[in-house]
Amino acid sequence: MVISKKIQTAINKQINAELYSSYTYLSMAADSEAKGFPGFGRWMRKQSEEETAHAMKLFNFVLDRGGRVELDAIAKPKASFGNVAQMFEESLKHERKVTQMIHTLHQLALAEKDSATAVMLEWFIEEQVEEEKTAMDILDSLKMAGDNPAAMLMLDREVAAREAAE
Repeated sequence: MVISKKIQTAINKQINAELYSSYTYLSMAADSEAKGFPGFGRWMRKQSEEETAHAMKLFNFVLDRGGRVELDAIAKPKASFGNVAQMFEESLKHERKVTQMIHTLHQLALAEKDSATAVMLEWFIEEQVEEEKTAMDILDSLKMAGDNPAAMLMLDREVAAREAAE
């Protein structure tokens, strides 16, 4: 079954959102590194790569279904995010927004009786659970560290060990 125009338009919008996410995390990486936290910067770079991979998964899905990908301009992200804890608060807020977008897209697929899209989006739903949990875990650690420089250095090194994007 060829993808419907309604689903195609919605997925194209999600592709743009995923690329914006990638751009936002890259901006967070730059901000982290400018503030002397190369580990958090590395983590944010990896997150950016993962968001690009998500966009490409959707990109390929549209093409595989005989649809047309239409890319839109990517909005400029913020350049400064406050301290590292504030940055991760922003990350969590952003991931929750993306989760809602994925759920809305999934509901549309169900309403349109597009099983292929609904099944594909289940992967994204599971991925968003992981994305939110990771941001919450790091944020909890940052809150415990507070303003303790030694704890912040330890956390910076810990998050730097993140594995490459899937």
